[in-house]
Amino acid sequence: MGWQELSKKKYSKKTVFPIITLLLVANTINIGADIGAMSASVNLIFPGFPILLTTLFFTTTIILSEILIPYQKYIRILKYLTLSLLAYFVTALIIGANWQEVFTASIIPHVEFTPAFSMMFVALFGTTISPYLFFWQTSEEAEEDVAKNKIKEIGDSKPHITKREIKMMRIDVMLGIGFSILTMWFIILTAAGTLHAGGISNVITADQAAKALEPLVQTFPNSGQIAKIIFALGVIGTGMLAIPILSGSSAYALSEGFGWKQGLSKKFKEAKSFYLIIASSTVVGLWINFMGLDPIKALYYTAIINGIIAVPLLIAVIKVANDKKILHTHTNRRLANVLGWLTVAIMGFSIVIMIFTWTLV
Repeated sequence: MGWQELSKKKYSKKTVFPIITLLLVANTINIGADIGAMSASVNLIFPGFPILLTTLFFTTTIILSEILIPYQKYIRILKYLTLSLLAYFVTALIIGANWQEVFTASIIPHVEFTPAFSMMFVALFGTTISPYLFFWQTSEEAEEDVAKNKIKEIGDSKPHITKREIKMMRIDVMLGIGFSILTMWFIILTAAGTLHAGGISNVITADQAAKALEPLVQTFPNSGQIAKIIFALGVIGTGMLAIPILSGSSAYALSEGFGWKQGLSKKFKEAKSFYLIIASSTVVGLWINFMGLDPIKALYYTAIINGIIAVPLLIAVIKVANDKKILHTHTNRRLANVLGWLTVAIMGFSIVIMIFTWTLV
């Protein structure tokens, strides 16, 4: 069963639904910003191509893919799309960074007690421990069990789980978060070595960000043009990967909350409400692009919202993970509890610091 289904065993709807509401808002704005960024990136490769056509194309393609492509094939497509994240690794290597300075700064970080720094710190947590992943990850585990005929429906209790299955889940999560953090590190490195080094601190669109790479990258001939194209392809691939997960996690959260049929393994007629949530959240995301919203700032502020939402969600996860009535013999180990509560403390403290620095302005 998914996270929402598990949380209902311990918490009331009044406790969970405010968090889900914030999650839906953040997810939808994220979707809109991603669609805008993808369309702007197409313009980098094909200048003058109508933005309206590209936004409609991406929106329609993503919605139809989630509805029409069989679950096992669709998940394989998403796995291959993760390779698009390698674009950020390549771009970082092209810029010709001072690696000694990079590694020193990575080990000994620079800290400022300012609103801008504290907000970025919370946003960083929000993009690393993103609330929508709580819903997506748990629901996808259930989807896999449905696909393997271990359970009939998402929401059914699994009759038996082996130690090997738990071990494989841990390895899967550790590899995923490791790759995620490494990707984040390379993205930060690319931004620092190009935009920040060039004195550019207020990027409004992905189009501007990618164009800014050209004159700043001088490592080898045409490196700026190459970096721009790789950046554009990375944004498009990442958007194709992220939007289905964002809309899907919203659909899982709402469907589990209201007890609707759900799952990408089901056909549209079997889970209409589930797929309509996916479609509507993606369409609303498309509509946001025509409201004059600043997509880069939208991503930034939704990351802050995610960083705030993640704290109560983490607390709920840890409490459920220690409830023997729910998990029986598979409750948290001591190390997992220590690391979990330490994460909650650090994230909670960073939010307090963010609020405190704002009161000083």
